Amino acid sequence: MMKDYFSAVLFSTLVLLSTLSMLPARALQIQEEPVDYVDPLIDTVEPRWLYFSSASRPFGMVNLSPDTQTDGTWNSGYRYGDRTIRAFSHIHAWQLSGVPVMPTTGPVKGHQGYDAYESRFSHRDEIVKPGYHKVHLEDYGIDVELTSTKRVGFHRYRFPGEQEAHILFDIGAKLGHGEMQDAMIRRVSDQEVAGYAVMAPTFRRKKPSTVYFVARIDRPMSGFGGWRSIGGEKQVVADNANRIEGAGSGGFMRFSFDEPETVKMKVALSYVSEKQARLNLETELAHWNFSRVVKESRSEWNRWLSKIEVEGGTHDQRVKFYTDLWHSLLGRRTYSDVNGKYTDNTGPEPVVRQLPLDENGKPKRHMYNSDSFWGAEWTINLLWSLAYPDVMNDFVATMVEYYKNAGMIARGPSGGNYTYVMVGDQVTPLIAAAYNKGIRNFDIEAAWQGALKNAYPGGIRSHAGYETGPNATGGGMQYYVDQGWIPVHPEGQGYHREGAAQTLFYAYQDWTLAQFARGLGKEEYHDTFLQRSDNWENLWDSETGWIRPKNPDGSWLEGFQPVLPDSFNAPGFVEGNAATFSHYVPHDMEGLIEAFGGSKAYVARLNEQFEKAKGSRFIAEDKLHAESWIDYSNQPSCQMAHLFNFAGAPWLSQYWVRQVKEHTFGDTTPFGGYNSDEDQGLMGALGVLMAIGLFDVQGGADVNPKWEITTPIFDKVTIHLDAEYYSGKTFTIHVEGDPKENVYIQSARLNGKPLNRYWIRHEEIVEGGELTLEVGPEPNEKWGVKGESHSE
Repeated sequence: MMKDYFSAVLFSTLVLLSTLSMLPARALQIQEEPVDYVDPLIDTVEPRWLYFSSASRPFGMVNLSPDTQTDGTWNSGYRYGDRTIRAFSHIHAWQLSGVPVMPTTGPVKGHQGYDAYESRFSHRDEIVKPGYHKVHLEDYGIDVELTSTKRVGFHRYRFPGEQEAHILFDIGAKLGHGEMQDAMIRRVSDQEVAGYAVMAPTFRRKKPSTVYFVARIDRPMSGFGGWRSIGGEKQVVADNANRIEGAGSGGFMRFSFDEPETVKMKVALSYVSEKQARLNLETELAHWNFSRVVKESRSEWNRWLSKIEVEGGTHDQRVKFYTDLWHSLLGRRTYSDVNGKYTDNTGPEPVVRQLPLDENGKPKRHMYNSDSFWGAEWTINLLWSLAYPDVMNDFVATMVEYYKNAGMIARGPSGGNYTYVMVGDQVTPLIAAAYNKGIRNFDIEAAWQGALKNAYPGGIRSHAGYETGPNATGGGMQYYVDQGWIPVHPEGQGYHREGAAQTLFYAYQDWTLAQFARGLGKEEYHDTFLQRSDNWENLWDSETGWIRPKNPDGSWLEGFQPVLPDSFNAPGFVEGNAATFSHYVPHDMEGLIEAFGGSKAYVARLNEQFEKAKGSRFIAEDKLHAESWIDYSNQPSCQMAHLFNFAGAPWLSQYWVRQVKEHTFGDTTPFGGYNSDEDQGLMGALGVLMAIGLFDVQGGADVNPKWEITTPIFDKVTIHLDAEYYSGKTFTIHVEGDPKENVYIQSARLNGKPLNRYWIRHEEIVEGGELTLEVGPEPNEKWGVKGESHSE
């Protein structure tokens, strides 16, 4: 019997092995989850300081990662091509940086600066995932692992034995955007240090900003010391100090190991106080289980990324898709603490404020640090409203909070204060889109009053290109109100003071304010701002067939060209030219198409521009935005491929959207993917929208918002809807026919019924349901052309 049993087991095993050997290789692998596709190294050769954050949670206050370049806002932070790590810092945010640390062996070199204590590393020894980073410091023989909670960085170092070891806190060193104005570090106990760093004002962030930290280790240090600047030079001043402070100062923990040892360290942040940093640490990370935090971070990212599930497509397409989605949830940072306290820095002195609490004493929302929403109408405004309405709500509430604190809705706040980045009141489209999609858990009346104030002189529009002070005029608002257009350079040349672009921005923003007013039932305001939204017509030059800047006396700007070779921007246009900005009338496409000479002429002109731009992958090489016919390396023209829909040629939108998706944003290597301009999730969000085939040229702000349809790159897309905001459970897009080969929509069905329009109502999506698209290799020039118009 026993012999027969073993014979049967052996036979069954051989059969199983034989069966497995015939299966495709990928069938034998564990099913990958959305988080497994994310590749944080995409386009990291020349990143911005705020771009790369490996050990971070969604919108985390802590953005912990290695820095290979510590100086600069652009081309800084973690750069894939570099071969040395200078520090591991905890903040990579819009105009904020801070708390660089570095484990070392041998003598203390912290006072000598990054150049002295940096270490070589290799990508061969590196693991980078959402919420986790591992790297080996070759010069010290130290293995470094990083992870985090929302407000606490968690380090694990494996030190070699038989050497003196240190953890350096170079908190007073220049980092990212600029100098540190002041710094302090003190020994709290033999397992804890604490302190602060004061970031000096920058060109964009006009006031100092202080970050507080508490660092706790899992074993006693054998000594503590530090350095400060003496006579203009940094010198080690104490080997057993309790407190070191002053500009350029820093500190170190000392250890002595006879054999290899592991040290864990938790670093908590707060922009309020050391006490608040300690509260953040004890609330979010009371234990020392590093692996548990790595696992929890992975799970959190996977929950967020799983809001949109895709099936089919190539492996690289899934990698890029979920990396895009990851970026849309990464770049903008939490500014408030676990108990809802934050620092308001808009007044003469910083003031600690409190966010509203729920019945359990927890904050109802977060306060955020954020770059501007310039171009967000076609990127995160759309994506967040679809998959993350709670995030959209909190960002609206954050911007409105500034109106309550200091009288203006913020445009791009940093360190608790305005930065006046870019131009216009870019948050009004965000507010209108949120309200008109039923996302309304913010102070609606304050949002209205703030948006209304910004539409007149004295509001945020008056501030152009970081212009501060109550009497700012660079935004040209008095011109806009008085005559309906802004001269080529209002109040003389200056950063982003470009009148034609300002006129176009304000006209669109007026339209979004009109839609907000209609949603609120304020019809008088609706009519006023709807009429003002026609102001784009004042700069339409019928002779040249382009939007053209005017001089202050009303004459046309001489020497005008639609594109301008070898230039960052053409006169009158913000980081662009007439060729791209002439299509920036998202709220009145019918009027714009008529100005171009009708649908046929408009399609021909727009198609010609795309054909001219193919050779440069539809981007501005070397940031020469003025010489590009199409520019998907910057925000103002990110709608252009979708505009054919409005001119009766939806098949051309289907074609050119796919071309841009593949050739502009398809790269999955460290050398491309976002064209070095991933402004805190904007281009990532655009990539997601192109991949799933949904877009809204009007930015979602219409009182009855609609989504334009193009062909997804996947066989199936499932959007899991938020039950707190929407009645439906899921909305699914099915593609019949291989979308890799077949770009053109042949027919469509919505919940089983024929759909012969290129758009779908927002309410039809959020009620839940299914959109089925039949695709083919040749255009169907009849689908989506007739039937209901987009304006219905």
